[in-house]
Amino acid sequence: MAGLFDLTGKTALVTGARTGIGAALAETLAQAGADVVGLGSRTMPETRAAVEAHGVRFHEIIRDLEAGGDFAALLADAADRFGAPDILVNNAGIIRRADLVDFTEADWDAVMAINLKSLFFLSQAAARDWIARGVEGRIVNIASLLSFQGGIRVPSYTASKHGVLGLTRLMANELAGKRITVNAIAPGYIETDNTAPLRADPVRSRQILDRIPAGRWGLPDDLKTALLFLAAPGSSYVTGTVVPVDGGWLAR
Repeated sequence: MAGLFDLTGKTALVTGARTGIGAALAETLAQAGADVVGLGSRTMPETRAAVEAHGVRFHEIIRDLEAGGDFAALLADAADRFGAPDILVNNAGIIRRADLVDFTEADWDAVMAINLKSLFFLSQAAARDWIARGVEGRIVNIASLLSFQGGIRVPSYTASKHGVLGLTRLMANELAGKRITVNAIAPGYIETDNTAPLRADPVRSRQILDRIPAGRWGLPDDLKTALLFLAAPGSSYVTGTVVPVDGGWLAR
């Protein structure tokens, strides 16, 4: 059974790998045997240590995804220095909170650039490379509960995460015949930097916990099994789907 999730010999690129969900997912892939390329806006010594502790290699790319740029060149450089990625985990994301009537264009553009635009063009670059080389590929996008719901005070985040789910399905439709699967994980309320303001607000935190059947905030490690399932070599017939990891939030 262990071989079902064996990623030995694979290379995975994880965006937003410095902390939180990205760091946990990078370590998960390392535990399964994959070498890991971590992309983040700053250096990530903790992620490096966690990955390398499992006897695999780690390569760091410092990149501000809001600035966009040539993602094909980024992948080519990673391949030259480390090895071409077989798995892409689009995890990088930011959130800006303000009332609808006060939300700024700058906050809208920043969130959309990182959460949606960079996800599409990095996926496009990876898909082009895999198709040209005739290899299988796995894309796993990190969606959100707000891929399904409206939320409050997070208009650009909600729009971007609805977009992530839509692009997951579109890319799956176009790439399935190329031996590339595209799926998404929709985390619930997870203990990360993005949810720190909510957890620090006793009223809002209690409202959220009362709505979660599991009765607790999720942890980044709660997403590990979903990632292994979607990245596994044997999951070639699973594409265009989203796996909620939300403690039952969407069921209530």
